[in-house]
Amino acid sequence: MPPTKNAQFRCPVCQEQKPSRDAVHGGSVHAPVADLITREHPGWTPDQDLCPSCLNRFRAEYVADALEAQKGELSTLEADVLKSLAEHEILSRDTGAQYDAQLTTGERIADKVAEFGGSWRFILIFGGVLIGWIALNSAAALHKPFDPFPYILLNLVLSCLAAIQAPIIMMSQNRQEARDRMHAEHDYQVNLKAELEIRQLHWKVDQLIQHQWQRLLEIQKIQTDLIEELAHRSPRPPRRDHSGAASPPEQV
Repeated sequence: MPPTKNAQFRCPVCQEQKPSRDAVHGGSVHAPVADLITREHPGWTPDQDLCPSCLNRFRAEYVADALEAQKGELSTLEADVLKSLAEHEILSRDTGAQYDAQLTTGERIADKVAEFGGSWRFILIFGGVLIGWIALNSAAALHKPFDPFPYILLNLVLSCLAAIQAPIIMMSQNRQEARDRMHAEHDYQVNLKAELEIRQLHWKVDQLIQHQWQRLLEIQKIQTDLIEELAHRSPRPPRRDHSGAASPPEQV
């Protein structure tokens, strides 16, 4: 039997008498809004009716909570980034100073010898010594030179110098290779961590966008429900009879 014009019902939320024609069936309420009503009023079930004022209040609360949660997710993302920067160990370091701290005294001397042997200062000094040695042993005034031509003693000194200097330079080159290897490993660690951090940030941004999209769809559904309710509740325009008089609008 259809309800009469003045029939009323009691809203289970606000416990007030409302016109039956304004009742909204709980089954037509959007699921997230229904969950919010159930949390605040456990005795309410989707089988019961609601008054429009209570339903619109819970819709407004849901939209406000969704927007607040969106702001909270942004704040949480910023907090996670700061926490990650504070807790994670920083991989960037001065590998040159770390390698130099591990050198022994002999290795430091070898590096200095190799550095001096590959400089213009060594070439100029050694060239001056050779010229002086040859000039001294070739002077006509010197009747008995200590290293006459073909300068066998000079050849022996040069051979001994080359025999000692070559392994020292090789030792220094091997340590330079070890230093370069340490730099390469450090660069790999930094690049790997940067790649993982970028992937994690991409994942967080994707999750955030997905949550925002879902909330926007839910808010849009609520707006659609409100528009449909307003369209159904709006009075129809008065009909005019053949005489031109307007008849009263129909009640919905």
